[in-house]
Amino acid sequence: MPKYQFLNRDLSWLSFNKRVLEEAANANLPLYERIKFLAIYSSNLDEFYRVRVGTYKRFTELPAEDKSNLRENPDAILKNINAEVDRQQNKFGQIFTQDIIPALKENNIILYRDEELCDEHHQFVKDFFLDNLLPHVQPMLLLKKQIQPFLQNNVVYIAVKLFKKRSKKEEEGEPKVRRSRYAIIKVPSHRFARFIELPEKDGKHYIMFLDDIIKKRMKVLFPGYKIDSSYSFKLSRDADLLIEDEYSGDLIKMIENSLKKREIGTPSRFLYDESIPKDFLKFLKDSFNLVGNNMVKGARYHNFQDFFGFPNPNHPELERESTPPIKVKALQVNKSIFKVIGKKDHILHFPYQSYEYVIRFLNEAALDPKVEEIKATQYRVAENSAVVNALINAALNGKKVTVLVELKARFDEEANMNSARTMTKAGVKIIYSLPGLKVHAKIALVIRKEDKEDYAYLSTGNFNEKTARIYADHGLFTSDELIISELKQLFDYLENQTPGYEFSKLMVGKFNLRSGLAALIDQEIENVKNGGKGHIILKMNGLQERNMITKLYEASEKGVKIDLIIRGICCLKPNKTYAKNIRVIRIVDQYLEHARAFYFHNKGEDLLYLSSADWMNRNLHRRIECAFPIQDPKIKKEVLDIIKIQLKDNVSARILDSKLNNLPIPLNGNEKLIQSQLEITQYLSKKEIVRKPKTNV
Repeated sequence: MPKYQFLNRDLSWLSFNKRVLEEAANANLPLYERIKFLAIYSSNLDEFYRVRVGTYKRFTELPAEDKSNLRENPDAILKNINAEVDRQQNKFGQIFTQDIIPALKENNIILYRDEELCDEHHQFVKDFFLDNLLPHVQPMLLLKKQIQPFLQNNVVYIAVKLFKKRSKKEEEGEPKVRRSRYAIIKVPSHRFARFIELPEKDGKHYIMFLDDIIKKRMKVLFPGYKIDSSYSFKLSRDADLLIEDEYSGDLIKMIENSLKKREIGTPSRFLYDESIPKDFLKFLKDSFNLVGNNMVKGARYHNFQDFFGFPNPNHPELERESTPPIKVKALQVNKSIFKVIGKKDHILHFPYQSYEYVIRFLNEAALDPKVEEIKATQYRVAENSAVVNALINAALNGKKVTVLVELKARFDEEANMNSARTMTKAGVKIIYSLPGLKVHAKIALVIRKEDKEDYAYLSTGNFNEKTARIYADHGLFTSDELIISELKQLFDYLENQTPGYEFSKLMVGKFNLRSGLAALIDQEIENVKNGGKGHIILKMNGLQERNMITKLYEASEKGVKIDLIIRGICCLKPNKTYAKNIRVIRIVDQYLEHARAFYFHNKGEDLLYLSSADWMNRNLHRRIECAFPIQDPKIKKEVLDIIKIQLKDNVSARILDSKLNNLPIPLNGNEKLIQSQLEITQYLSKKEIVRKPKTNV
């Protein structure tokens, strides 16, 4: 048996999504915040089945000799995945029916499900169906082995079992065994809101699923038939484009063709109402040529990500109060952001602080006559992006603008192609991806004429002003000459892919990132061997790469203290003898923890890097990432203060154990409750308070 053990990445991810579900059960949160977590959980799970489960299904189709070469048995993993999802779905249904529905009712919000409609609402539903829905809900007949309608990805359908009505003559004669017929109806939530508000009555607000409105009136669709029963279902399709390792050909055309195939990909999950009779379910399974591991039990309703749009009729107190971003004194009071950065480095912490400073940085570069060139990377940008607009304005103002657009950013491929085309029309030079690599680094460079001072922005998160409101990230402004010089090398590599680049301050994926991190771990081990202290703090979204985990195990065995803040996937197995000095926590709260930070005690000199890179196989082997040092002592202290607050979190943090449980932080009853995101808001607010000078009275 191998010395070290590792957790499965996908079962670990399900543990993270379970932690999201726990927030939906958190009675201390506002009601609509809990509903939002149900939507997040559902959205996460849909993507998981479309990408990860789709990959396992391809593995299950391999010949036996090829399967034997895999590290894990795909059939066994699929079985474990479906079993865990089944447990979580039961918990989901319990939270929804026993917690959320009654809590809505307490606030005079009635979500109709099985209740009998009053006359007024019955008439409303009838009129709404006839006036709005009828043209969009045409049924499709199912005839096994004859008619097989194509099921669209992640669309809710209603399966209907019905019988032809008997004529009067048949009623009077001997009863005959009636033949059942089957049909499906597509729920048109792409055209209508999933939740329909009915007229207010007696101070109460009534809401109804679009599905249920259809069910109430679908007899109109089947004249001459008697409806026996109906159940909802949906199909998720494999969405992995399998283009990351392509080395030749027209990448744009390849992606365009793959996007068309994505919506007709092979089934990865057939989610059905678990109350459906076995014979009805078997008919559907046979009709759509599904296999056993496609079939996943669900509840009565599907696509709970639609709860992002659940109506809130005049109850703002049921939502979390939004906090305006904190203004940064140093960047707020000066007219030129370049002058401020030229004097010293500055850091931003999103979403606590405003993303407008990044937009201002790019807009100033677009207008400054001394700016000659702007270079940037684009991975995921916002719709109607202010970042893209700034780059376009710069090109229109005569600047040389070069943007590396990563076309292989999953589920953003089409949006990135569209923004690239828009920028191209404005004169921006676009570099489209790199063969066999994803460019995941988040960097921008402003180059000035005549060797004037240049400026850079490096971040842990995307150039996306919308996600910056909910993703917790760090962004650094700097004019450090060596960092600027190395960024120029990196952009030169992205443009030309010529060999021979060397980096000393930056750690760059494909060059020195993995070896640099390994060397820093080895240095902590050596410091402990020599009688000193060893301490490593790593914060990231995912930890998977086995060689790096092995290095952490080795460091733990040698006495190095290791604190891990891992939001999602964690393949390191805690609570083993070789992991006795490793503590793993997971924080799920209002904001999505997205920052990556790597701290090394370094004999008391505190080395700190921020990065775009998780320690996943893809990040350390198949991506261009960038880890950058925090050199300014005040900024370093500020980031470390934030990390230390998170390590003390005993409200939103959970300890991850070797069985993938999310364990609450033990409390002794007297200690202060620390909710890190709230504490960080207060910490940064105090830092930015402008104190007026005292005056003598």
